Amino acid sequence: MQSFRDSIATAWQLIAGADPTLWAIVARSLGVSATACLLACVLGLLAGGWIAVSRFPGRGLLLTVLNTLLALPSVVVGLVVYLLLSRSGPLGFLGWLFTFKAMVLAQAVLVVPVCTALTRQVVEDAERAHGEQLRSLGAGPWLRALLIAWDERYALLTVLLACFGRAVSEVGAVMIVGGNIDGFTRVMTTAIALETSKGDLPLALGLGIVLLGVVLLLNALIALVARWRGAALDRAGALQGAAS
Repeated sequence: MQSFRDSIATAWQLIAGADPTLWAIVARSLGVSATACLLACVLGLLAGGWIAVSRFPGRGLLLTVLNTLLALPSVVVGLVVYLLLSRSGPLGFLGWLFTFKAMVLAQAVLVVPVCTALTRQVVEDAERAHGEQLRSLGAGPWLRALLIAWDERYALLTVLLACFGRAVSEVGAVMIVGGNIDGFTRVMTTAIALETSKGDLPLALGLGIVLLGVVLLLNALIALVARWRGAALDRAGALQGAAS
């Protein structure tokens, strides 16, 4: 128990003392996840919005596959990306394996299905309520998707935050394609796994505390966005009531 207390105390000292090793890992981890989310969410928002307002043969099968990919194991993604980027793979010529870019690609592959599925659900629910009116005004699928996405921007912001949480807490894919190389591809989750196996509990606990703080901040932001959305809807309802 004393050892555990000592480890916790040392972990807080590493955080408060701005330990360069710890904060370099944190910065790298946030950089990888932010870049992956930026790329993946652009694709996911476009794809999800289009699927929500479009009707085509095979849509039900596509939705089934998309919902299945929500539970895609990160180690499977890591293995597939590793095979693609390996020297004998189709993308081996890029030379990305065990680099920052490989980790970004792996996390982006994980996040795209999440962003696409959640965006599709948000836009489709809103389209049921307002789509008929927009269609009567001559709005095509892309315009409807854009207008509905803007109207549901607070809900979509929650989707983006959830996607970042999915990326930053992932360990399997980045471990495989990044190699957990000290100073280059070591991120919070892979460093926690390594330092725990080495017995360096203070650094592992310090990184764990920071990671929990990031997740807590994301949840707080999601709750704040939900409150903003509720307040915006209340104001809109009050204005409509006053106008009528």
